[in-house]
Amino acid sequence: MNSIFKSSIAGDLHRFLQFKRSLGYRYARAEFTLREFDRFLVASAPKRLSLDQAALEWLSEKPGRKPVSVSADAAVLRQLFAFLRRSPDCIFVEPRWPTLPTKSAFVPHFLTKQDVLKLVALCDSLNRPRFRAGLYRALLLVLYCTGIRFGEALRLRIRDVDTRSAVLFVDIFKGRARWVPFDRSLASELDRYLAARREFAPADTDARFFVGGNKTTLPVSTASGTLRSLFQLAGMKPPKGRVGPRPYDLRHAFAVHRLSQWYKQGADLHTRLPWLSAYMGHEDIMGTETYLNATPELLDLAANRLHRRYRESRGGGQ
Repeated sequence: MNSIFKSSIAGDLHRFLQFKRSLGYRYARAEFTLREFDRFLVASAPKRLSLDQAALEWLSEKPGRKPVSVSADAAVLRQLFAFLRRSPDCIFVEPRWPTLPTKSAFVPHFLTKQDVLKLVALCDSLNRPRFRAGLYRALLLVLYCTGIRFGEALRLRIRDVDTRSAVLFVDIFKGRARWVPFDRSLASELDRYLAARREFAPADTDARFFVGGNKTTLPVSTASGTLRSLFQLAGMKPPKGRVGPRPYDLRHAFAVHRLSQWYKQGADLHTRLPWLSAYMGHEDIMGTETYLNATPELLDLAANRLHRRYRESRGGGQ
């Protein structure tokens, strides 16, 4: 384990990582941050920077990064310095940390059910190779109908998808490992996809469920690029720039449409959030509450419910 760090503080980094994991944290993203910082320390060793100077220089070395991403890395380094200060022979000085935003300013693109149906229909235009149309139709439907993460979908293996019981198993990715039940209509779609997939590539139980031209995996860059082209064909995204929908927005659409359905049924959304949180694999309910942010559909439903209650209260008083 110690071999993953190579800098002059490799032992401290190893002990810090062990300490965090002993508390029950997976700390996977943070380990990536620590390993990047460790590589920077090795590369900058000739400069003889103090640790506090090295921390600030590393955080500022990529000026094109989003402030919220820098903030996430700075949070890991803050925890590292707090751990180091507990040592009786600590010689490190803590930097004057920059003030950075802790929340992303990204606003999800609101996809309607009609938008999703249009995207699914446009998959027929992906006719080279022939298997490609069915592949992306199945991928879109899994993302929208189950709300699993884009990366979770691409990591699915054939053994994880049980169309007979209409349930799929999502291994640990960003959140919880979980079983995700789905509708029989999706099971029928996936049966058709699997039949075509078995003709296209080897299909043992350990093989990836979604595969591209290499017949073993569907790379993230390939899948996201194809979905981007579908968004553009649908007129939802311009040819250039980062505006418009992203694969993540299919997960957002699933959550908002589920909440909207519950709202139409008169359900208390806050009592249903734990259900949605477990289904979507969030580590806590705070991650799910973000989907309560106003969307045109939820705003319209809320206005209709308020108007209906107002009319009922007036009628009751006459």
